[in-house]
Formats: sequence, structure tokens, C-alpha cells
Amino acid sequence: MIALLSLAASAEPAITKEPTSAATLASMMGGLVLVLLLIFALAYIVRKLNLAPSNNGTVKMLASTPLGAKEKLVLVEVGKQQYLLGVSSQQISLIDKLDDPVEVEVHTFASKLKQASAKQ
Repeated sequence: MIALLSLAASAEPAITKEPTSAATLASMMGGLVLVLLLIFALAYIVRKLNLAPSNNGTVKMLASTPLGAKEKLVLVEVGKQQYLLGVSSQQISLIDKLDDPVEVEVHTFASKLKQASAKQ
């Protein structure tokens, strides 16, 4: 009886399921959509956190300090003059026009990477 069962099992051809071209295409498109969503999410985060400031304009934001959920103090430089601004969701107010410029250390990703590699 056991020999009969093993003969019947060996007589059936081995069925292997190969993915169809539609399944392969769907898998590739899903991966592409996932990568594109990741790129857009990271770009949104960089823009929101101001991790990539632009240095090519005449108005430069030197420092920012959050005061609340929608309020912050911002130090900006226009030409050689510095201004301290209060920014809220409704308005921007001039708090002070600084006579003596404040020196602000600019921490870029490249400078932090150099510091980290110098420590090791």
C-alpha cells in the first residue's frame, strides 16, 4: 500500500508557480511608488525643519527660537543690518533693530560631519 501511494505521488508532475509578468510589474510599480513617497516625505521634512537654508538671497535668517506652537523669534539680516522679529500665524512684528550685529555660528551638516570624524 505504501508503495502504491509513493507511486501515485511520484506520478504527479511537480507544480511550480512562477510569477506572471503582471505580478512582477505590479511589484515593481509598488516599489517605485514607495520610493517616490519616501523622497517626497523627506523633502517635506527638510523644508519644514529648514535643514537646507538658502544663502543666495539678500535676506538671511540667522536664528530662530520657537516660543509656542505657532509663535517664534527670528533674527534676520538684510544687507549688514540685523532685525529681531516676532512671528506668529497672524502677523510679523519688528521687536528690535540691532545696532551691534550678533555673531551667529552656522552649523551645517558638513561642519557637524567634520566634527564627528575628527573626534574618531
